[in-house]
Amino acid sequence: MNEALLGTVAIIGFPNVGKSTLVNRLTESRAAVVHETPGVTRDRKELVAEWAGGRFLLVDTGGVDVADRSPITQSVGNQAREAVAGADLVLFIVDARAGITPGDEEVADILRRARKPVLLVANKIDDPSQESVALEFHRLGLGDPFPISALHGYGTGDLLDEVLARLPGEGPAQIGEGAIRVAILGRPNVGKSSLLNAIIGRERVIVSDVPGTTRDAIDTVFRRGDRTFVFVDTAGLRRKRKHRQGIEYYSQLRALEAAERADIALVLIDTSEGIVDQDLAVADVARKAQCSTIVVLSKWDASTVTIEDVRPELERRLRQRPPWVAVSAKTGRGIERLLDAIERQFDKHTARVPTPELNRFVAELREARQPPSRNGRRLNLLYAAQVTARPPRFRVSVNDPSLVTRDYGYWFENRLRDRFDLEGVPVSIDFVRRS
Repeated sequence: MNEALLGTVAIIGFPNVGKSTLVNRLTESRAAVVHETPGVTRDRKELVAEWAGGRFLLVDTGGVDVADRSPITQSVGNQAREAVAGADLVLFIVDARAGITPGDEEVADILRRARKPVLLVANKIDDPSQESVALEFHRLGLGDPFPISALHGYGTGDLLDEVLARLPGEGPAQIGEGAIRVAILGRPNVGKSSLLNAIIGRERVIVSDVPGTTRDAIDTVFRRGDRTFVFVDTAGLRRKRKHRQGIEYYSQLRALEAAERADIALVLIDTSEGIVDQDLAVADVARKAQCSTIVVLSKWDASTVTIEDVRPELERRLRQRPPWVAVSAKTGRGIERLLDAIERQFDKHTARVPTPELNRFVAELREARQPPSRNGRRLNLLYAAQVTARPPRFRVSVNDPSLVTRDYGYWFENRLRDRFDLEGVPVSIDFVRRS
């Protein structure tokens, strides 16, 4: 059952005032990318915070800079405004050491017009004796400033007490274990954010033709019929570690963490550029993270290749033999087929094979191919059982596990995939000695 949250809290402020540092402090995590470069956070990011037995949704946003007219900064501002519109309470973060800036005044004006409850939080007061520097922020007309240090934790407990006191006590339900968690993976600029926006039908994440726009792993809840999806848009994965520096390095870590907590990985391939080695490296990330995989042939409207061009390459080079779907985020072609494919793949990912059926399969394998032998001793497949699901893991009892050759193990795995329709599913097989 989903546990209801107490409400939704949006964090907003000018760039580089410490919003993401505060998010990490309040959620006791490192979920938000923090870097000394202004403007690291771009999309809005939703996390659950817990304090004194109460839980609430915390929404981190990008820095709002009204004066910056660049398209990417304007998109960041629009995301922040959406977060404010959906919040029960807004934490307006200011840099106490910097004093009131024109940017703070612009954000304060936005919040006054939004008519939302606001807590004015004066950050970067690392010494309690310096609390008085926060007093000038009364001029913003948003009530008494709350002095804290997000970096050191000073004042954050009192802030959380105040947040709980101001929340309505009713909020969105938490996502249950039955939700399908989907990580969208791919090399930079293959259309990951465009695909997510096409799926949910609105601009949930910022889309730009500048590679590397997405830095955090962004969770988006989407419901279709009786199924709940949690889509995670991620930063583009670069193959060579030496190309990852600073912010990009931490963004890559978030992408890998997103894959590790997902059930399904969508591996996007830009068909207008063809399949490249880096696409295969991304698919390998999904495999190692134990995700069931679907290859998404994106930008199909701009492609000159055919299915016959890509199918042999995918089947030859991807060990899990994942299914594929061709889509166009621009026209919407293939989006419904992709959602159908995700549901089917999740059902396989979480399915259990009945033990009698599995053992009939093992008996057929004994007849189909003579097991390997060494020094006059031959491998004997005795019986099998599925021990876990999500993803599936099987235990095969044998007379001597050391007799299982690499070739035979792969053959067993491939026959298992064929028999129980597990293409694209990370199958684990443990050959164990009969106890």
